[in-house]
Amino acid sequence: MTSASWLTATQGTAPLLVSIPHTGIDLAGLENRLVSPWLGRRDADWWIDKLYDFAESLGATVVHTAISRTVIDVNRDPSGASLYPGKATTGLCPTETFDGDPLYRAGEEPGPLEVDERREKYFVPYHAALQAEIDRLRALHQKVVLYDCHSIRSVLPRLFEGTLPVFNLGTNDGKSADPALQAMVGQILAETGETFVINGRFKGGWITRHFGQPQNGVHALQMELSNRGYMREPEGKGAPDNWPVSYDADFAAPIRVTLKKILQNAIVWAHG
Repeated sequence: MTSASWLTATQGTAPLLVSIPHTGIDLAGLENRLVSPWLGRRDADWWIDKLYDFAESLGATVVHTAISRTVIDVNRDPSGASLYPGKATTGLCPTETFDGDPLYRAGEEPGPLEVDERREKYFVPYHAALQAEIDRLRALHQKVVLYDCHSIRSVLPRLFEGTLPVFNLGTNDGKSADPALQAMVGQILAETGETFVINGRFKGGWITRHFGQPQNGVHALQMELSNRGYMREPEGKGAPDNWPVSYDADFAAPIRVTLKKILQNAIVWAHG
């Protein structure tokens, strides 16, 4: 295992790399500049690291950052360009929450120089770690699956209409992974009886789009889970007294069965 204080890469030998970019809650000293530390952490992918803690036992390599997406979002285009032109989204160094609430006190927002510094300090090393692990695994296997783990509140009117499906699989409209792999995961999702969509509102962020290169043996999937699939999600934005909900292993158990099946089958597929 290699690690820094905020970046951890736990190495396995299976043809599977699990990326966990958004569970971090370390605000890197920004607390006094933010409207509140709670607001700065509200949009974290809560408990996703716990939900997928079985990945290492499958032989997967896991790369994880403890830095909050409020500091820098390592799943955005590093140039700052929108991944979803014409749709509401948050930026590389967000200045507002998913709901559009300001994150920073007036005049405390990061300028271009600070954004550059954060990119070099956090974004570049995270992606370098992913690339290093891809290269290592590709030396062992003809095909490697990169599985990028995410979650989001089920209802977020600013970002999408209605209620999001429980499972949201993204392959950048089929460009980041072999169609057979996408179809295999889609079949597993269909068998759950839960709501799901493939390449719906969330088609995959920068990690999926940048590293997913099927022609080079790297097949990237993004799984965006609605919080209600593994948490007793409250209605609305949530407040400091009810968000985040504590992790409940029993409540999360059913979805973990599906997620484990997906990763196990991804490994088998990559070996095939």
